[in-house]
Amino acid sequence: MQVLGHREDSSSRVRRVVRDAEYSWGAHTMMNLYSGTTDPFSHRCRIVLYEKGMDFQVIDVDLYNKPEDIAVINPYNRVPVLVDRDLVLYESNIINEYIDERFPHPQLMPPDPIMRARARQLLHTFEQELFAHVEALEKGNKAAEKARQQIRDRLLEFSPIFTKQKFMLGEEFSMLDVAVAPLLWRLDHYGIDLGKNAASLMKYAERIFSRQGFIDALTPAEKVMRR
Repeated sequence: MQVLGHREDSSSRVRRVVRDAEYSWGAHTMMNLYSGTTDPFSHRCRIVLYEKGMDFQVIDVDLYNKPEDIAVINPYNRVPVLVDRDLVLYESNIINEYIDERFPHPQLMPPDPIMRARARQLLHTFEQELFAHVEALEKGNKAAEKARQQIRDRLLEFSPIFTKQKFMLGEEFSMLDVAVAPLLWRLDHYGIDLGKNAASLMKYAERIFSRQGFIDALTPAEKVMRR
């Protein structure tokens, strides 16, 4: 197995990134995330794994030449996919909530049931009103310009929030910040200019981008997406 990156801290944490072509499929000795190197949904899951500082392995998947095994473990043939022993999960928000519940420090979903329900509602809003337009941007089809406008308008509605608080839910980094971070990182890549009215939103984005977990989660292909 060829390891692209390997880091162990003083507690002998194991965090590895492996080429999918070199991966021994079916060898699930630790928590494995099958992740697209440019996929914003996979990016979310990588952020959570690095924020948690736990043992894991990320298997880079070429989105244009996916191994047949992806379709075996995920009937939708998409990434991200998390394999944790006998458990197989797909869809980024489901994966991230599982990781958060299994490894509760630092906790990324609110502990209060009411606040947690509100957070889940906002996560759904992000999917419907922001990330639903990502496919058009990725494909660069006729709907791309309308998608840019939809995302631009919705993000600008969030901007005033950050004149009063550091993160989506207040002063603490949470799963909501994880969810929106890959899109904020890709604004240049997607050709979305928010203009001067988004100053507080972009300061908020910089707070996320400066976190060590976010920095560690970036792939080489993602690092060049932002000027």
